[in-house]
Amino acid sequence: MSDEFVDYAMELLGPFGTAGARRMFGGHGIYLDGLMFAIVSGDTLYLKADAMNRVEFEQAGCELFTYTRKGTRAILNFYRAPEQAMESPEFMLPWARSAYAAALRANAKKQAIERARADAKNAQQISAMNAPAAKPARKRAAKKAASVKPARTKTARKKTRPAKRPGRATGTR
Repeated sequence: MSDEFVDYAMELLGPFGTAGARRMFGGHGIYLDGLMFAIVSGDTLYLKADAMNRVEFEQAGCELFTYTRKGTRAILNFYRAPEQAMESPEFMLPWARSAYAAALRANAKKQAIERARADAKNAQQISAMNAPAAKPARKRAAKKAASVKPARTKTARKKTRPAKRPGRATGTR
């Protein structure tokens, strides 16, 4: 991959905005306002795609960005820029806008997921603070052991009658 191609890609994307390139993944990521919307790899420009704009790239005959990682083929949601778009900044502009819109949507989705996780974590912390404190296991076991009544024997279960008082007649009046 040549730095000249990265410079050319940046020139094509120039009318879209002040984008910057950073080395990564053995190539370059192209960013605008902190969002990566394009990749340069092997002297090829790839643009971000999602469910909303994927059809445009497929209809233009663009290839999906793939690479091999640890012997496994990895696929990213980036498509090769159309040949016609590579000819001039004017032809690239609608494609760059579409790719950047996909990056914005992906970022919004990511932030929503992060917010949901943070909200769930906060809810757990609040419920933990409001829950009654659990007693230590030793105290509970000791209390339970003290409250257990000893088993009764057969003799202990029999009701005993009070002894007869002397001087009372039984059965007659």
